[in-house]
Amino acid sequence: MTTTHEFWLAGRRASGDTDFEVRHSYDGRLVGRVAVPTDAQIEEAVAAAAAAAPAFAATPAHVRAAALDHVSKRLAERTEEIARLITAENGKPIKWARGEVGRAVSVFRWAAEEARRTNGETMRLDTDPGGTGRFAVVRRFPKGVVLGIAPFNFPLNLVAHKVAPAIAVGAPIILKPAPATPLSALVLGEILAETDLPAGAWSVLPVPNEKMPALVRDERLPVISFTGSDKVGYQIMDSVPRKHVTLELGGNAAAVVLADWSSEADLDWAATRIAMFSNYQGGQSCISVQRVIADATVYDALVEKVVAKVQAQVTGDPSDDAVDVGPLVDENAAKRVESWVDDAVAKGAKVLTGGTREGAAYAPTVVADLPADAILATAEVFGPVLSLHRVDSTDEAFAAVNDSAFGLQAGVFTHDVQTAFRAHRELEVGGVVIGDAPSYRADQMPYGGVKDSGVGREGVKYAMADFTYEKVLVLTGLDL
Repeated sequence: MTTTHEFWLAGRRASGDTDFEVRHSYDGRLVGRVAVPTDAQIEEAVAAAAAAAPAFAATPAHVRAAALDHVSKRLAERTEEIARLITAENGKPIKWARGEVGRAVSVFRWAAEEARRTNGETMRLDTDPGGTGRFAVVRRFPKGVVLGIAPFNFPLNLVAHKVAPAIAVGAPIILKPAPATPLSALVLGEILAETDLPAGAWSVLPVPNEKMPALVRDERLPVISFTGSDKVGYQIMDSVPRKHVTLELGGNAAAVVLADWSSEADLDWAATRIAMFSNYQGGQSCISVQRVIADATVYDALVEKVVAKVQAQVTGDPSDDAVDVGPLVDENAAKRVESWVDDAVAKGAKVLTGGTREGAAYAPTVVADLPADAILATAEVFGPVLSLHRVDSTDEAFAAVNDSAFGLQAGVFTHDVQTAFRAHRELEVGGVVIGDAPSYRADQMPYGGVKDSGVGREGVKYAMADFTYEKVLVLTGLDL
């Protein structure tokens, strides 16, 4: 008999009146059952968070930092267990799941460090005669309780990017994990329960999506941090125009290979990184390589290498250490990817490899001659599919990158430092990676996009700034 996983209500275990199943997308087996909080329990969690907010904001930095250090340590100790859980609920290959746990370990460690070093700033005000004898202290204070809404594709690390910064600044957080992948977040709750954080400082509530609008509108939750689709994200923002909403949304990331990236070693590296990062996580990452934009002088050689390296990606059971690409999160996701590729082919695109589906798994796929009116050309595929595009100049390449409703990250393969700075200046994205795929993310750096890729930034220090506001203290009558 499968045990029903309890959730975490204001720091304690709780169980509701109903539950739901979590199944493995590779073989359909039951991974676990998860209790659903009742309306009364959701209200209890919100009330507890609101009540705890003033005292939590006033906790000494060492208390919050110690809790964050503890979480980091315990995640590291339980890496293999949690990685296996991520693979079971998400379908992510085990080697990528281990990497995700490692990243979450770092996120909580950085949050502990930032909690200790966040000192604010001081400034003397006697730079003008009216400020004689006056001195200012500027500090940051929490805006209030954070409602963190997490996606399925990184069920631990993107949860960490909401929970760790909130704890670091002393803001209570109510975390809503994705319905498909709640188990990793519930394990994080186990670890948080081992700390000395106040009871109302955190809850992990697997709330059904249909109950979220009321929670989003609750005035006691002034900050919303959402990661997911642009459609849902902007619906949230439009429904609460007076709240502080941060959105990490989609992308259709481009890898640009310019004419100077032309040696055999250069093209091998570019093809290896493109093949890996168009397929890692099954392509279910906002910065997976979706578009390859290559100068005509290197296009043919690059295409040959990319296709070969995509074909070399090992598919199969994600619990196998040798597997590179597992299933998508569920069969419906794979069917959608299949329909998008079929649409592109019907409009004239050529499939160079892949293009087949088996259950929830979609084969690593490369498409050429993609017509502009295909949905694959403009939307985020969120699957293991990349398209190849030939251009005749850097101008044309950069214009192609910017010809998108999204702007999350771009990768530019070039040796020219002037071109690197030009890319940084001209590309309409939140991040430019030189000499590598757009899929590189260091969890301490600012991460986020422009246009339909969202607003606000993740990265521990930057999320902490998003969750707080500046307050100035002016001291008067001082002999400076």
